[in-house]
Amino acid sequence: MSSGNTSKIILTIVGIFAGGIILLVAIAVFSVSGLFSDSSEDDSDYSSSLSSGSKIGLVDITGEIFSSDDYVKQIEAFRESGNVRALLVRVNSPGGSVAPSQEIYESIRAFRESGKPVVISMNSVAASGGYYLALGGTTIMANSGTITGSIGVIIQYPQVKPLMDKIGVEVVTVKSGKFKDVGSPFRQQTTEDLAYLQNVINDTYDQFVEAVAIERNLSLDSAKALAEGKIYTGRQAMKNGLVDTIGTFEDAVKLAGKLAGISGKPELIKKRKQERFFDRLLGTDTESMSAIRDIFISKPIVQYRMYP
Repeated sequence: MSSGNTSKIILTIVGIFAGGIILLVAIAVFSVSGLFSDSSEDDSDYSSSLSSGSKIGLVDITGEIFSSDDYVKQIEAFRESGNVRALLVRVNSPGGSVAPSQEIYESIRAFRESGKPVVISMNSVAASGGYYLALGGTTIMANSGTITGSIGVIIQYPQVKPLMDKIGVEVVTVKSGKFKDVGSPFRQQTTEDLAYLQNVINDTYDQFVEAVAIERNLSLDSAKALAEGKIYTGRQAMKNGLVDTIGTFEDAVKLAGKLAGISGKPELIKKRKQERFFDRLLGTDTESMSAIRDIFISKPIVQYRMYP
């Protein structure tokens, strides 16, 4: 390779990393400062905005799950309202981070255990973490062609050490323990590193399987047999006991009304999700934002997420 081509490669890599770092810093500053927050929403006034009469609270869980805060706030507000008789959760998500998926599941389960029914309506995809949170419902309804399942855990991170060796770039790391930089893209991972990460994967996988076994009334062995990371159609999932019934969103609305004892067509109420300016500008669920995140977050993230 000529020195000219090598220089171009180095400049390209430096440019990509510099641009990414600048973008991430800008996002962090705007998010923390709240300069671009939407002031038209007031969470503290949400419960008082519910008019009288029996209603069904609707929560839309869409896209990859990296935060649970907004969803939990919505569910809690519906649970505390005397006018909301049931909860309808519309899921269209491939999953995401482990803890947020678990927190949404716990919030949905708390709503169910308060004595109010919860109907889960699966849209195109309700897989991995999207399926985990659905386990909290009273009834899980999928379309026959819904993609669900993908019960499992994944860690992924880039490895650029071979490229760095080729072009003569080195990153110096000073750390407090030998596992502190596990998952770094700037060094080759050892067998010990991978074993350490596998232990983390195994524990979070066990948590998922245990939740499936308990909520779907399956033996642990039966749950594990379904938890190989495979995806299922809604019809296959029903056959395997992962969902309760097949139906559309309208069917889910009717079922929620029936379980809540509401006569006639139920009235749905929904709280608009608060968005920041940057979310609106780029879209938090766009492929471009996902690509930026995957490239520039060097630390491995444990996820309940369908791949790809």
